Amino acid sequence: MPINKFVTSKPKSSITQLPDQGMTKEDLIDDFKQYYIHLLGRDERCRSPFYAGEALSLMIRDRLMERWKATHHTYKVEDCRRVYYLSMEFLMGRTLSNAMLNLGITDVATQAMYDLGIEIEELIDSEPDAGLGNGGLGRLAACIIDSCATLQLPVVGYGLRYEYGMFTQTIVNGEQVEKPDHWLRHGNAWEIQRLEYSHRIKFGGRSRMQTDASGRQRFCWVDTHDVLAVPFDTPVPGYQNGTVNSLRLWKAVATEEFNLDEFNAGDYPESVAAKITAENITMVLYPNDANENGKELRLRQQYFLASASLQDVIAHWIGLHGEDFNHFAEKSCFQLNDTHPSIAIAELMRLLMDIHGLTWDAAWRITQGTMAYTNHTLLPEALGKWPVSLMKRLLPRLMDIIFEINARFITEASSHWPGDTERLRRMSIIEEGDEQQVRMANLAIVGSFSVNGVAELHSQLLKQGLFSDFYALWPYKFNNKTNGVSPRRWLAACNPDLARLITETIGDCWMADLSQIKKLEPYAEDAKFRERWREIKKAAKQRLIDYKRQQHNIDLNVEALFDVQVKRIHEYKRQLLNVLHVIYLYNRIKNGDTENWVARCVLIGGKAAPGYRMAKKTIKLINNVAQVINSDPAIGGKLALIFLPDYRVSAMEKICPGADLSEQISTAGKEASGTGNMKLMMNGAITIGTLDGANIEIREEVGDDNFFLFGLTEEQIEARRDHYDPVAIIDQDEDLQQVMHLLESGHFNQFEPGIFDDLINSIKSSYDPWMTIADFRSFVDAQKRVEDAYRDKDHWTKMSILNCANSGKFSTDRTISEYNRDIWKLIPQPIKHK
Repeated sequence: MPINKFVTSKPKSSITQLPDQGMTKEDLIDDFKQYYIHLLGRDERCRSPFYAGEALSLMIRDRLMERWKATHHTYKVEDCRRVYYLSMEFLMGRTLSNAMLNLGITDVATQAMYDLGIEIEELIDSEPDAGLGNGGLGRLAACIIDSCATLQLPVVGYGLRYEYGMFTQTIVNGEQVEKPDHWLRHGNAWEIQRLEYSHRIKFGGRSRMQTDASGRQRFCWVDTHDVLAVPFDTPVPGYQNGTVNSLRLWKAVATEEFNLDEFNAGDYPESVAAKITAENITMVLYPNDANENGKELRLRQQYFLASASLQDVIAHWIGLHGEDFNHFAEKSCFQLNDTHPSIAIAELMRLLMDIHGLTWDAAWRITQGTMAYTNHTLLPEALGKWPVSLMKRLLPRLMDIIFEINARFITEASSHWPGDTERLRRMSIIEEGDEQQVRMANLAIVGSFSVNGVAELHSQLLKQGLFSDFYALWPYKFNNKTNGVSPRRWLAACNPDLARLITETIGDCWMADLSQIKKLEPYAEDAKFRERWREIKKAAKQRLIDYKRQQHNIDLNVEALFDVQVKRIHEYKRQLLNVLHVIYLYNRIKNGDTENWVARCVLIGGKAAPGYRMAKKTIKLINNVAQVINSDPAIGGKLALIFLPDYRVSAMEKICPGADLSEQISTAGKEASGTGNMKLMMNGAITIGTLDGANIEIREEVGDDNFFLFGLTEEQIEARRDHYDPVAIIDQDEDLQQVMHLLESGHFNQFEPGIFDDLINSIKSSYDPWMTIADFRSFVDAQKRVEDAYRDKDHWTKMSILNCANSGKFSTDRTISEYNRDIWKLIPQPIKHK
């Protein structure tokens, strides 16, 4: 009901007319007090920084709101082409500091809090990390939507509002223990619930043919168990340009809170069963899919995201254009962030045909004209497959559509390769075997007009290997978009001292155009500038030491080389190779080989998937080795190994500024891109790495002399696979023999015999796909070059400056400009607001 329905006089102002939101220190103080005292009911006796942080966040959100509404109004009035970015993860981290930076009020807000006797850093640290992602995929998605707003592109992010994040990682007796990450325990000050845009999502049931009012036959999905998708919107501000885009996250709720008949009959658990089943969909990020229930829940999550988001976009379209879909593809593009949302292709077909009455051909033209697919992996097992039996039971109508898509596609492919049954078998969306499977990556390629990798090597390997058949059929679909990271988050916000020095030296244009950071390059030859750079790096290392001291009762040497490997724990990322090198260094010290020694602190962090046994064993090994090294008085500060528990965005924001060496040591040809390498480079860390993922492009940008290269290439690895003999390599390398002897003798597990046998056997196996032993000697030699360089502090500082100065390519602003140029074709929309 309109609010002025019973008002007889003319309203003096519109209900949507916003009051001015002042940006002065006094304005901020007044609004902060209003929230802190009147809304939150706190006073000076409240000792928790959380409520002051909430008041500050709400005050900042108010200032985003007027820009948010102006952005929405501009897009609506211009009726512009839009992109809808579907991702299972958005690893946003903390919002407060980024929002203040992008509004341009960090300094005034800091002073306002100071005048109230509050340290703003304490408020920033009190905000929980938004538990909406696991690793690089989710963090990339967060950087991408940040850059879209900064470039003033009309892009909406769609994801799931997980009640619990990945998990909180604790270490007990050296082993990973997972605890719930209830990041929403105290609510989320940044989000706004939009019940009016809820949608109904179908599961189960069956499909049948029926005749509609116009006499046309169309399929209908009936007897379903429905769930409601309720949206929560979060503002995504661009960098000081007035644009505030939206991230819309879906929460699953039951269509009815509980069954009153069951409740009255005394069956209380059954009365809320539907509610629990529904809410499970968005309860936890990535449930363990080692069992059938976990697999089904993951499929529910993926379909829930796709269906809710597509229904939302179509509802918006109908609100503006009615049921005329003739220009829908001209105005809309869906970017699928990895294979998880690829069920959207079949769902869009269902909605257009079954709900809105389009023919198959018309619906398919729209689908293929709007869907774009980003692949993020070279590992076949990570491409996503679902049993046909599960799909038929959970999503029967979509399974019908996928069968039809596949039949038509195979007909097209067979006309290009008549009788080539082996090729057609590889390309089929349906994998035959004891149990039929739906290949979701194949569906994504068939149903999209664009398929991109995320680094030059990755995209090349997709075309030559994993998707070579599809590339032969549709070469025009394939392209590369090398990943990036947001320089606002990953330099300006997380390393303000370094950002301040850069701005003093070359101006602040680099924050919105990171290519400008190249202007730093000549200052690598300036002795005074190098000294200031060194002081800032040393202060950042000391802050990292202080931060880690909260978890580790160990004194670290700020002058030591800070050697950092932080990322998801996985065999192909080769944390195990890093540990072998640490054991090698430990053995040298124990043998008295310490002349001209370079002190080193090795920092390793990351989470292992709960069901990934080998990754969890790797964490245990790291901690056991650390325990031996860090408690040995003979080591004498020459070497330390620290495992950083519960690695997350806010932890990386503290690690990045203090890192000297960036470990990017994955098996060549296995890492799609990597983004941690870019964040560390941007903050002046020097990379030691293989020719893998974006490492290749980092080395091209910074030059061979400022990158420590080691390891076999992807081609060399493939050539050696059939005759790989790690035992022979060990026998020919005395250092490696001693490292393996320490492992095999149980030196690091004296009271836990045999616990590392699986790890040891895996790297000694000729079938080890990661070829860890093959790269050991090259890695050790590269690390000696690292030590030689680090001894010359002035030369190392030059290298650090040059890494930062050549990081311009690795901004997501560049990435998104290329997406827009080649795929999205959006027109930037300047926003006007008061």
